[in-house]
Amino acid sequence: MAETTTPTTAVDATALDEVVAFTSDLIRIDTTNRGGGDCKERPAAEYVAERLADAGLDPVLLERTPGRANVVARIPGTDPSAGGLLVHGHLDVVPAEPSDWTVHPFSGEVRDGVVWGRGAVDMKNMDAMVLSVVRAWARHGVRPRRDVVIAYTADEEDSAVDGSRFLADEHPDLFEGCTEGISESGAYTLHANGMSLYPIGAGERGTAWLRLTADGRAGHGSKVNRSNAVTRIAAAVHRIGEHRWPVRLSPTVRAALTELAALHGLDADLDDPAFDVDALLEALGPAARVVENTVRNSSNPTMLDAGYKVNVIPGHARAHVDGRVVPGGEEEFVTTMDALTGPDVDWDYYHQEIPLQAPVDSPTFALLRAAVERFDPDARTVPFCMGGGTDAKAFSRLGITGYGFSPLKLPPGFDYNALFHGVDERVPVDALHFGVRVLDHVMQSA
Repeated sequence: MAETTTPTTAVDATALDEVVAFTSDLIRIDTTNRGGGDCKERPAAEYVAERLADAGLDPVLLERTPGRANVVARIPGTDPSAGGLLVHGHLDVVPAEPSDWTVHPFSGEVRDGVVWGRGAVDMKNMDAMVLSVVRAWARHGVRPRRDVVIAYTADEEDSAVDGSRFLADEHPDLFEGCTEGISESGAYTLHANGMSLYPIGAGERGTAWLRLTADGRAGHGSKVNRSNAVTRIAAAVHRIGEHRWPVRLSPTVRAALTELAALHGLDADLDDPAFDVDALLEALGPAARVVENTVRNSSNPTMLDAGYKVNVIPGHARAHVDGRVVPGGEEEFVTTMDALTGPDVDWDYYHQEIPLQAPVDSPTFALLRAAVERFDPDARTVPFCMGGGTDAKAFSRLGITGYGFSPLKLPPGFDYNALFHGVDERVPVDALHFGVRVLDHVMQSA
């Protein structure tokens, strides 16, 4: 995937205007995914499909479940021997409570050079940037070197069963020839210690969402009960919440720690038996956010459900845990969960997905780095492993190596990570313009 020629810049004033309008419009289409199938992405899918068609493409709308639409389109490249590039983004968003926000989360308001609303960074901004680039290519007669497959997916914010998993399982032919993919959520600015860091995703922890169940003896709340389901589930949840997982460094995280240490002038011999990753993270200060969530497995209790009246001991109690697993940490996770839940609590997977790794010494990664540094000469790009998961997991089953690359140049004080699934999600207009230029360069050069 080496860059051989400098691509023609297709980004014009229309593209810069459109990326803002598209981001705002997509935010206004409420695609809240509450889980369990409660979401309708089709209006957003129709919106992007119409604009892809206007650019001369032939988008296909696909649904596993009525209303849960996905869009796929292919742009033929000039080199038939080159493997295809998949560029994908999801159309659904997590819920937002309007009373908590400064502006309505589905207003798409543009205020003081910033686009506000749910999805502004996760990830209707990327959806809009890709759409803007494709339409700019159509206006200027630009063709990429390799085939580019554009996919807008449903259901990423839940199980992906109606989105990328459905596409990979039922329509793999649409991705024929694709060898690499880019999507959320890397190549954004993290201002740390006087540097403009740009983490580029080259791995993901696996998803391990758990359902815990405790059975006991139902009875009157005034009586002694040594088989109390609530007590059993609460004890297990407490043990899980307090557990300190051991350090497990994947190759991507090792590369990130090594590069971050070098940038900060710190000694870090990761192979030294006395190496203390937590001490290094402390020394890195704000830059530690790139890696701190991915040096070990994690398990966070998130939901409890038990009982129906204060004076009745229920016979059943349930809980849910958001587990994340580093590459190579799957067996340890299972063994530890068996021990932490104990003999009185059963657990199973509500949703499970594999961890991923992508090479950081590949021509693809080198191109992504070079593109960011081309448009921001002050950039310091570093690899990182995402703490959560993306649609890249499903597409990896088709042999597609995924990278997190949704470029945004952000001003100091703009806490990008805090806005993911957070309140007052927003993105600067200038950041969208930067992203369009970088993506135009990468998608042509790849």
